[in-house]
Amino acid sequence: MPWIVGQVTEKQWQLATQEVNRSQPLFQLNTEDYRRGYLNSQVHGEITLLNPETGESRSFGYRGNITHGVTGSLLDLAPADGWQPEGADWFSGSQPSLTVETRLWGSAVMNLDVPDTRLTDPNTGEVLQSSAGRLELGVTDAGASVDASMDWPSVRLTGPQAEIEVSGVRLEQTMAHLIGDVWTGDADFSVDTVSVTPRDDETVKVQGIAVLASTTATDDGERIDSTLDLSVRKAGTESASYGPHQFVVSLENFETASWNAFSEALSSMQTASLDPATPPQARIEQQMMAMQVLNKALRDLSAAGFSLSVPTLTMATPEGDIRGHLTIRHPELSAQEKAAMLMVMHRLTGELDVSMPLALAEEYPEIRMQVAPMIKQGWLVQDGDRLVVNATMKDLMVNVNGQEIPLPPLL
Repeated sequence: MPWIVGQVTEKQWQLATQEVNRSQPLFQLNTEDYRRGYLNSQVHGEITLLNPETGESRSFGYRGNITHGVTGSLLDLAPADGWQPEGADWFSGSQPSLTVETRLWGSAVMNLDVPDTRLTDPNTGEVLQSSAGRLELGVTDAGASVDASMDWPSVRLTGPQAEIEVSGVRLEQTMAHLIGDVWTGDADFSVDTVSVTPRDDETVKVQGIAVLASTTATDDGERIDSTLDLSVRKAGTESASYGPHQFVVSLENFETASWNAFSEALSSMQTASLDPATPPQARIEQQMMAMQVLNKALRDLSAAGFSLSVPTLTMATPEGDIRGHLTIRHPELSAQEKAAMLMVMHRLTGELDVSMPLALAEEYPEIRMQVAPMIKQGWLVQDGDRLVVNATMKDLMVNVNGQEIPLPPLL
């Protein structure tokens, strides 16, 4: 059985590295040598990180020892040169541990455990301190279902100019593969506090950050709905802080196949722009092909009908809340209407309502400078003690507080 398990594990490793490299453009996992034995195997390779802004790459070697059991294998992975340079004392008590436990039936659990860490940059004097943290990733159904969790109590960066501290980072996420690049599931990410303390100024804190995300499939997987809810309990300084703040985005009735084509084309464009080995002319041609696919996917997505909205936007200020909501829709078209469709924007409709306290513009010169041109144009009008924007969009025309503005046919 260990011999059979070793064969399956090698195949699983090959498939996993192919999927990692295919699914994202930021890093590539390469296997240079895989030596399979009876009770254990060894693997060596290289991870190449790509900088999306410059296209530059940097590579790091890795090594792994794989132990074969009766129903699965245990992979113990580490950097080729160790977790820290020789003579360094970055970790307290023990070294980090990165393990992957696999099973014959296609499930795997990855665990990353990092002890208390302290790194000092001798050139800048910056010090990075981290409490012991843990990341766990579980894969079942041969990769079709993924569960992730993270718990990191605190990370602190201290430099000559300021100190930045992040505390109470937690993540719980479940994902199920639908088609292509489309997944459904739920995510709950939270951070207790993010604080920035400049050397000669007051500490700025953001407290109670929470991100809730949910994507569900409807109509037997033909459509998807997705919601992202970002909230902050309080933000400001020790002397003055305000909250709560909330921002919600909702996607409704998106056609799954068109959304997947749109996502894949977008990823293809990113990959083409990041690959340094691709000649410039070939890179341009790849991006042009991806843009054609992107345009078609956007047309198909619109013709199938959808709704995109920001149902909740609230931001607390000393003078009162800033509130607003936005909705953009496209109706579902018949086959005949889709064939005659010249542009996406022609059938788009939408509403926008935003209001803010008048006192904000009166009390703060920097805000008054921003809103004064909008007030002069009539895009912001006074309604009691508030400044408001009421806008609608239809037939390539936007009506803002009674003023009609033609839209260019961009899409």
